[in-house]
Amino acid sequence: MKAIVQDRYGSPDVLELREVDKPVAADNEVLVRVHAAAVNAADWHVMRGDPYLARLMLGFGGPKRKIRGRDFAGRVEAVGRDVKRFRPGDEVYGDLGDADGAFAEYVCVPEEVVEPKPANLTFEQAAAVPLAGNTALMGLRDLGRVQPGQQVLVNGASGGVGTFAVQIAKSFAADVTGVCSTRNVDLVRSIGADHVIDYTREDFTRNGRRYDVVFDLVGNRSLTECRRALTPAGTLVLSGGGVSGGGGPIGPMGLLVRGRLLSRFVRHRLLVLMATPSKENLAALRELAESGKITPVIDRTYPLSEVPEAIRYLEVEHARAKVVITV
Repeated sequence: MKAIVQDRYGSPDVLELREVDKPVAADNEVLVRVHAAAVNAADWHVMRGDPYLARLMLGFGGPKRKIRGRDFAGRVEAVGRDVKRFRPGDEVYGDLGDADGAFAEYVCVPEEVVEPKPANLTFEQAAAVPLAGNTALMGLRDLGRVQPGQQVLVNGASGGVGTFAVQIAKSFAADVTGVCSTRNVDLVRSIGADHVIDYTREDFTRNGRRYDVVFDLVGNRSLTECRRALTPAGTLVLSGGGVSGGGGPIGPMGLLVRGRLLSRFVRHRLLVLMATPSKENLAALRELAESGKITPVIDRTYPLSEVPEAIRYLEVEHARAKVVITV
C-alpha cells in the first residue's frame, strides 16, 4: 500500500510517499480502507520533533512510528476475531492518538477507538472531526461546563478547533463571541457566532465585556489579559491542543504552565485542557453532526501524495478551519 513515511525529523521535505506492507488486523483490531484523513498541528510537531523534549517519547534520531496522521475516515476492510461492533463494509471514523498512521491507504485500529461515521457527512467531512471536535467538546462541556445563556468567548474561532468550538457552544444554547482576523469574520459569523471580534481592530481583553467562559486556542495573550475578560466567577480554559502556531509551542506552553500554577491562588477557574481520544466523545460528536448542530468547515483538500504541501500550508498559519487529505 502507499503511505507517507518519515525517517528523520525536519521540514515537510522529510515526508515521502512510499510503498509499505499492508497491515493485518490483530484480534482486537479493525482494518480500515482510508478514504480521508485530516492534518493537525500534532502532525507537524511530530514531523519536526518539536519540542525537543518530546523526542524522549517519539524517538531520538527519528520518530519510532514512521507513518504520520491521526484522524481518519473510511470503510472497514476486515476485522479481528474478537471484534464485535463492526463488520466489513461499515463506514467508520476515529483518532489514532499517538499511534499515528492515517496518512496511508489502510490502517489498523483498535476497536475501542473507532466509531460509526456520521451518516450525513462525507468521508472528508468526517475525517475533519475527531481531534479538533473532541478538543472543542472537552474544553467546553467537561472543563468550561457551559450552560444555556452563558457568555462564551472563543479566541481562535476560525481555526480547526475554533470552528467546532463556536458550533458546540451554540449547541449548548450559549451566547457565543468568536475572535478572529478580518478575513475570517464572515466565516465565523456563518457558523453561528452571535458576535465576532476582529482582533486587528478590537482587543477583547480591553473592550469592557465580560464572559463566563473564555476558551483560548491561541495562547497569544497573557493570563492577566485573559482574566480581565472574565466575570468574577468565570472560567478560562487553555488548550494544549491549541498550541499550533508557527515558531513552536514554547510561548503557549509557558502560558499553560503559568495557568496551572496560578489557578491555585485566584478566584477564577483556570483550567488546562489536554484532549485524549474517546469513542464516547466520537459518538457524541456523531450525534451533534447528524442533528445538524455541527458541520465541519474544510479549507482545502490535498491528495495523499501532497501531504508535505498540506502540512506546509498548515504550518505557516494560512489555513482556516481544517485541511483534509483524500486517499
